[in-house]
Amino acid sequence: MELTHLKYFLEVARTEHVTQSAKTLCIVQPALTHALHKLEDELGVKLFKTQGRNIKLTDIGEYFYKKVKPLYEDIEALPAQLRAMESEQSATVNLNVLAASTFVTNAVILYKKNDPDLRFNLVQNEETTLYDICVRTYAKAPAIAKNEHDEENFICSENIYLAVPNTPLYKKRDTISLKELKETNFIGLYGSKQLRSICNEYCERIGFKTRIIFESDNALAVKDAIASGIGVGFWPEFSWGHVDRRRIRLLKITDAEFKRDIVITLRRNKQDNSRTEKFFRFLTGHIARCRRRR
Repeated sequence: MELTHLKYFLEVARTEHVTQSAKTLCIVQPALTHALHKLEDELGVKLFKTQGRNIKLTDIGEYFYKKVKPLYEDIEALPAQLRAMESEQSATVNLNVLAASTFVTNAVILYKKNDPDLRFNLVQNEETTLYDICVRTYAKAPAIAKNEHDEENFICSENIYLAVPNTPLYKKRDTISLKELKETNFIGLYGSKQLRSICNEYCERIGFKTRIIFESDNALAVKDAIASGIGVGFWPEFSWGHVDRRRIRLLKITDAEFKRDIVITLRRNKQDNSRTEKFFRFLTGHIARCRRRR
């Protein structure tokens, strides 16, 4: 069945007058009559019967009308609904934040001052591919394989320091060997965090085992624990934000080059990616500026 024929049928069923319906539909009457006959032939039933100078629906026509009318109204409403969905999608950025979560959250807060209507959905899921922007970290970023998605990747490196409380024991030091810390208590992120895995990898390479006495999934809790003198811990150069140097010192690790790559991936999977791309440019520009300031 053609959608146009259903439209003609519904109009004639409403007015019960072919000539009047033809004027409303802006077509000639013979064309309208032909379309109705074609619909009846296709269905194999009579939808209308003549009653004086007008026409009426048959019992089957009445049944068909009740079934078709809501379906046709739903179909007519679809274009507007699809446009609304597209508009909503373009106004939402789906962020998968697997690294530098504090940095990314602060960037979102800053960006919303310029674009307050842009919505952000933040998740932390290593398995999902349902994102517009994903932030990951590696000891060394792998070669990015081409795939069917239109993607763009930004890679930025940062050093990983050892954060220690600013006490007389460390006050005059700028570097340290982990071998000096065999009996020292460590504060760390939970083992599932990517930064934790990277630090464990480096420690294994040099044969050092950290003595973890406290771990948290919150970087702020780790910062506060180190500042209070409970222990020491690994600290990314700039992605954890401001360092209170009155309470914490960042020492360069001499045993190996402790560093990581932050990879920010933009996936263009919408009809309109313009607002997502603008945030991607802001986020990558912001991280590059913060890196230069270090």
